[in-house]
Amino acid sequence: MEMNADHHWNFHGDEHLNKLSISVRGSLNLISSHRNSDDPRPIIAFGRADPSAYPSFHTSPLIVESLVNAVQSFKFNSYPSTHGLLPARRALAEYYSNSLPYQLSPNEVFLTVGCTQAIEIIISVLARSPDANILLPRPSYPHYQTRAAFGHLEVRNFDLLPDKGWEVDLEAVKTLADSNTIAIVIINPNNPCGSVYTYQHLKEIAETARKLGIFVIADEVYAHMAFGNKPFVPMGVFGSIVPVLTLGSLSKKWSVPGWRFGWILVTDPNGILEKNGILENIKNCLDISPDPPTCIQGAIPQILAKTSDEYVSGLLDLLRTNADILYEKINEIPCLTCPNKPEGSMLAMVKLNLEQLEGIKNEMDFCIKLMKEESVLILPGLAVGMKNWLRFSFGMERSSIEDGVARMKAFYKRHAKGSNHMA
Repeated sequence: MEMNADHHWNFHGDEHLNKLSISVRGSLNLISSHRNSDDPRPIIAFGRADPSAYPSFHTSPLIVESLVNAVQSFKFNSYPSTHGLLPARRALAEYYSNSLPYQLSPNEVFLTVGCTQAIEIIISVLARSPDANILLPRPSYPHYQTRAAFGHLEVRNFDLLPDKGWEVDLEAVKTLADSNTIAIVIINPNNPCGSVYTYQHLKEIAETARKLGIFVIADEVYAHMAFGNKPFVPMGVFGSIVPVLTLGSLSKKWSVPGWRFGWILVTDPNGILEKNGILENIKNCLDISPDPPTCIQGAIPQILAKTSDEYVSGLLDLLRTNADILYEKINEIPCLTCPNKPEGSMLAMVKLNLEQLEGIKNEMDFCIKLMKEESVLILPGLAVGMKNWLRFSFGMERSSIEDGVARMKAFYKRHAKGSNHMA
């Protein structure tokens, strides 16, 4: 039967939902579509926090060997148990207990398809509470905001303070919270700011959350990736003060984001999350969710055992050197200011001064024109909640950073106020 173009259908998409769906990937894809195909130079991808494509950041061959061994054993071709294979959960519990004042049980470890699914699971659980709201940092990793919008979970944003090393504005947190607030998200080492929080600041966050009667969602995807003067302190250290759910993944420290393997740790020695039903909700949500590949679960004990101190120190040395170079070179460009040298993760926030430029309307316009003219890809700050800022990744070769900044200097000279070289 031929379709009538005027036939009435009962279904249609939700335009409001489309407007809520801000993502790093979507923003970068939009900017990348403006590349000049005649430019023979490679794209300098400051916008992508994925170092795995660069030889200097390749994971250890021992990590790859661990996965190969798991696959070739023929032991990990079946469906896993819902919450993950026991040896994998036990290995993660032991590995992370080394940094905590108490011992984690394998039953306090849930395996997920990357940290992305860990976020989705927790947001889905919290969104079931009527009239609930959560507190999110600004700037932040945008997947929290987007998933909350999809789940109709109210978000209240507190600022991170650039003049205080991107610390949490705790007074704002106290003002924003009410009787319907159930959790606060803390990202440390920070995405997108590159900051690392001190023991004292994290303790203050824990004490504030306890007074407010809320728990902490600790995003520690960049756990132990601190290379400045401040050591990394897990939020779970303060689990006796306030309940903490710790999120992590293989993606960054092990430089294998494509493996899509993450976890949720219940760093709550007083068992408050279990008593209040949150853990049962998480388990039930996992029962109807996809599992991470069984072969990767099977490789986890070997991966953790074979992660040498030399591998980690080499990674941190690379990131420290790259952070120093980016910080120094970026601040040589008059329209850009990086207020704080990154001390962790592989990211930095940079202020864009539009008053120094002609013909640039906003940070998205800046990023699109920079891609067109110089094949340099940067994430606009709006994608992470900060207008007139830019997010940079320095998880790449040193030569790529230097080349990218040189291209940005050339771009600035063409677009600087009073310049006669406008493109």
